[in-house]
Amino acid sequence: MVQLDRSGKVPGSLSPRVAVLNGGGSLGTLLLLPGGPGQPGVPIASFVSGRLRGLFAGYRLVFFDQRGTGANALRCPALQRQMGTSDLAVPTRAEVTSCARAIGPKRQFFSTAATVEDAEDLRVALGADRLVLDGVSYGTFVAERYSIAHPDRVARVVLDSVVPEGGADPFERANASATARVLRSVCRARRCAGDPASDLAFDVRARKIGPALLDALTTESVVDPTYAGVPDALHAARRGDWAPLRELAALRPDPQTAPEALSQGLHASALCADSPMPWGGTNAPLSGRAAAVRRAAARIPAAAVWPFDRATVAGNGFLKTCEWWPPVPGPPRSARTPPAVPALLLAGGRDLSTPLEWARAEAARWPKGKLVVVPDSGHSVQVRADAAAGRRAALAFLHPG
Repeated sequence: MVQLDRSGKVPGSLSPRVAVLNGGGSLGTLLLLPGGPGQPGVPIASFVSGRLRGLFAGYRLVFFDQRGTGANALRCPALQRQMGTSDLAVPTRAEVTSCARAIGPKRQFFSTAATVEDAEDLRVALGADRLVLDGVSYGTFVAERYSIAHPDRVARVVLDSVVPEGGADPFERANASATARVLRSVCRARRCAGDPASDLAFDVRARKIGPALLDALTTESVVDPTYAGVPDALHAARRGDWAPLRELAALRPDPQTAPEALSQGLHASALCADSPMPWGGTNAPLSGRAAAVRRAAARIPAAAVWPFDRATVAGNGFLKTCEWWPPVPGPPRSARTPPAVPALLLAGGRDLSTPLEWARAEAARWPKGKLVVVPDSGHSVQVRADAAAGRRAALAFLHPG
């Protein structure tokens, strides 16, 4: 059981579910931190431990449902249907506001800072002197923040599909720009008609569908990093046949996703608390946010987001959700560097959800960081990648000597 409000000013407690799989424990305690934000740990424990059995042999393997997930998920049914498992689908303002109202003022207590302290309480309860952390996607962000907050309690860290410790860029600049590199790498591996990046740039400007295409291509990087049919659809649209691209742009990943599997209420609560927004802190009034977005977007060089455009990055669903998310007090934050513990960073070369550029920048911050890139893979290298290079690197890292 953990406190709802870590300051103790607001009463209440939470009871996160925990799963402990004893792999012998001779190598220590490994805490697996899943993504989202909004994905619980306990429901995926059996699948992940089975899929990665060799990696985790010898460890006491621990999963927990981070606050606001799983059985205790923050529930926003309408927003859940609009977003599915997407980060970037553009919701309606009414559903964002309705979600925030349903959660109420307690939404301020679902930041990553609170989850980090829950993980520290879990370490104490487990009697572990130090933790080995393995974070995937948003889980890398939790692992980074935990390592900075509790450096003497970390033995080593795996960061798979890396979110920067400073927070995800709400304008998605690196994600948008990386699309050209990724699509061109796809076309180097197979014959494509035309240049997919140039075709995408034309289509975005001709039909004003940038946010939908950025969402769809990001989803492809998770579910199918071969991008089957994507270059053809982009080229066909440039030549006047828009039907395949309309189908791609209409993609909504898993609209029937239950909040117990990925809570969009927690997703918004955490991202909007933890990300560096153009209007300033989380307590900034709603009235000035749209103007702040316009001013910041106008300063973005067009080349920094090509083949997309400024309208795309200013109108993506992540940014719009937080623009409409009502003010709350901000979480505590301390600006420190990561500890000098061994850190393995894994990146898929075709990942647009957490692009390679993020991993490279974060790797430079870790004194003992090593980056391994799996070129033709997308998001979640350890679990999803067909190529075994990332898993081999993790195996060697987690079983030193």
